[in-house]
Amino acid sequence: MMKQIKKDKEPASLLAHRKNSHANYDNYSEKDDLRDSLVQEQGYICCYCMQRISPNAEKMKIEHRQAQKKYPKLQLDYQNILASCKGNDGRAKHLPRHCDTSKGEKEITINPADKSKNCETLIKYKSNGRIYSDDPIINKELDDILNLNTYELVNYRKEIIDKVKQELINIKGKKEKWSDSDIKTNIQKYESKKNGKYSPFCQIVIYFLKKRIR
Repeated sequence: MMKQIKKDKEPASLLAHRKNSHANYDNYSEKDDLRDSLVQEQGYICCYCMQRISPNAEKMKIEHRQAQKKYPKLQLDYQNILASCKGNDGRAKHLPRHCDTSKGEKEITINPADKSKNCETLIKYKSNGRIYSDDPIINKELDDILNLNTYELVNYRKEIIDKVKQELINIKGKKEKWSDSDIKTNIQKYESKKNGKYSPFCQIVIYFLKKRIR
């Protein structure tokens, strides 16, 4: 369910650290700066599942899309670094892991920060809350690597879909449809940050509303 991430300027402390001759991710001490930058540019939502996150080490993870061990030269590359939710890391073992916690060091082709390939156009949703892609490789990544169709996430997305449907009814009534203008206004609302934050799972609402126009 990804929303495209527009990378901002990296924190000054990361730039300064990278200039040191023996710089690596482990000896970068200003990780709070990195958390703040990542979370703010993502509008306080996870780079993969779009749940609410905050720049707190207990509430989010610093994700290297291309793993540090396999791509050591990218470990301090800000373009390769994202903010992910905890994905049930540290919670009960029976809860399914997802996002970075599920991905680990596995490779994925989909990149929410790719300027040339908007991830929003590659992701679709079903009315039952499941996420999928028409691209078989990406679809496998969503299911088997990022594990974005856990019952927990599917239920969250289904609740959001049902809530939007109910809002359509409450405002216009069952018999009267929203105009394209009404829908576009609401799309704009979910595409925008409020006080620097996107609504959690905002992209599924945008997808649903755009589908209504089509």
